[in-house]
Amino acid sequence: MIACRFALFLLPVAAFAGDPPLLDRAYQRMYNFDFNGARVLIDQHVNEKPQDPLGYSTRAAALVFQELDRLSILQTDFFLDDDRIAEKKKLRPDPQTRDAFYWAARQAQERADAILLKNPNDTGALFANSLSWGLTTDYAAFVEKRQLGSLNYAKTSHAFAKRLIAVDKNYGDAYLTTGLSEYLLGSLPFFVKWFIKFDDTKGSKQVAIENLKFAAKNGRYLGPFARILLAVAALREKKKPEARDWLHGLVRDYPENPLLKHELERLR
Repeated sequence: MIACRFALFLLPVAAFAGDPPLLDRAYQRMYNFDFNGARVLIDQHVNEKPQDPLGYSTRAAALVFQELDRLSILQTDFFLDDDRIAEKKKLRPDPQTRDAFYWAARQAQERADAILLKNPNDTGALFANSLSWGLTTDYAAFVEKRQLGSLNYAKTSHAFAKRLIAVDKNYGDAYLTTGLSEYLLGSLPFFVKWFIKFDDTKGSKQVAIENLKFAAKNGRYLGPFARILLAVAALREKKKPEARDWLHGLVRDYPENPLLKHELERLR
């Protein structure tokens, strides 16, 4: 299975003493599938902080997940069927969305790389790079159907996440990427593992779940996303009550999302 960051979720708005920052609000809108509302907030952030790479990574996220939603790739049925994930059936991606996505990802990477040349330990730049390369993995794998080719992007995203954890071991969002890498490697056929190597990753699903749970508890931007992935992992392991608990909490915290409601109703 090639895991996907098929939704991005935030800490609840109440976690902030005043108005949440623009990007936090943007992810909140994305989580509720209000992609147009998210873009308004992202554009405002980029206008105010044009050199911040995370603004462009977030713009890339809004574009790729809107496209995944349009192509009906976000349902859990897709991620429970390895044959559907691996199939080469051609999709019809929107060319304007594709160009805008790759442009935003490149802008994020160029700005992050420039920051890292001056300060290799800048956590914001490391996270922006890890996120943008992870999103590129998803677009290449699920929209362009370049599953094996996308693994090179996944390895780059993983490398930035590992660097980030080395700088700050409590940076919760980074553990989502390392957890995905562990789960991905643990799900690949044995013969493929001879050719696919992730640094400091053995393909342990137990370690993957531990990392995802750490991200779920401590991640600022990706914490609730980790909860979604934990629900998917539970379903793949035939643990429906556990999956239902994860989804119930997400529906409670984010009641506007129709897909989460649909998936929870199916489990009931």
